[in-house]
Amino acid sequence: QVQLVESGGGLVQPGGSLRLSCAASGTIFSVNAMGWYRQAPGKEREFVAALSTGVSTNYADSVKGRFTISRDNANNTVYLQMNSLKPEDTAVYYCNANIRVTWYGAGINYWGKGTLVTVSP
Repeated sequence: QVQLVESGGGLVQPGGSLRLSCAASGTIFSVNAMGWYRQAPGKEREFVAALSTGVSTNYADSVKGRFTISRDNANNTVYLQMNSLKPEDTAVYYCNANIRVTWYGAGINYWGKGTLVTVSP
């Protein structure tokens, strides 16, 4: 069984910063791409950022220059440093990871339960 557990959400003022963490645990052979998505109230879930096993990163246009994704491969953990936060960044942030549980199996997408980020004066 694989689990993704996010942490680091909370209430922050506009212009502030937060750092989200997501740790993968359980029966893991290897972790491929890891990333973050978010879902604002009344809206669909949207892509935020992703990071391959190497150094290749991808960001949504709305967060480029403000958010930075990084990972600790040794601990199967991905981070999202969020700076210059805006009220429109308010959402539940979900961690996503493509994980192989055996050497012969294909990668499977797993999701965390989410962590709430609220940007408000």
